[in-house]
Amino acid sequence: MRSLPLPLALTVRVLPVVVLACTGWAWTSGPMADSSGQPAAAPQPSSKRAPQSAGPATSRAYDKPPEPCSAVTANTVTDLVPKADPAGKELAAADRSLRRGCSWSALKDYDYRWLDVSFEIKESAAAANTSFAVRGKGEAAPGLGDEARIAVALTTHDKQNTREAVVTVRAGNALVTVNYNGSNFESHGAPATDGIYKGALKAAGDAVAALTGKTSPTG
Repeated sequence: MRSLPLPLALTVRVLPVVVLACTGWAWTSGPMADSSGQPAAAPQPSSKRAPQSAGPATSRAYDKPPEPCSAVTANTVTDLVPKADPAGKELAAADRSLRRGCSWSALKDYDYRWLDVSFEIKESAAAANTSFAVRGKGEAAPGLGDEARIAVALTTHDKQNTREAVVTVRAGNALVTVNYNGSNFESHGAPATDGIYKGALKAAGDAVAALTGKTSPTG
């Protein structure tokens, strides 16, 4: 199949994401934004501690996010985003000790895929639980962190369909968010729900494993 320049629909879809990512969108108005509008508390110096499940409001199992661009394995990136550089591109963040994220995107023939993963460290498990409770909707996603949800939606722009899955996970005082979407610019259709759903969960399993140091529950 002949190569295809980025179509107008793809440009419309991708350009805002790139611009927002470069300005730290994930930490201000994106999925990792704090609904209170207040900045997260600065981390307090402490010795390294092993991950633990949510406890009292003062618990702080995680002091900093993991390296986001190595949080999703190269095999997962190749599977979910064919032709993407497994190294990914780190998203801009005002305070990398509290918030970090990475994205991968590529166009293979007429198929476009985007994947991003974000980590946010809150001052306590209770604070993380509060943020998790107000972030989006979706069905429960068992086996990820202390609690998790996934939502899949189909959107249409200029007759181009895009299917996206968003996974939100709370693990102790940390929040993990995964976005995975795709489009086909020949048929103007979108990938099947099952593929996007399972792909998002697979990436979320990698991300949670990178945070907790445990084996991915979806691997």
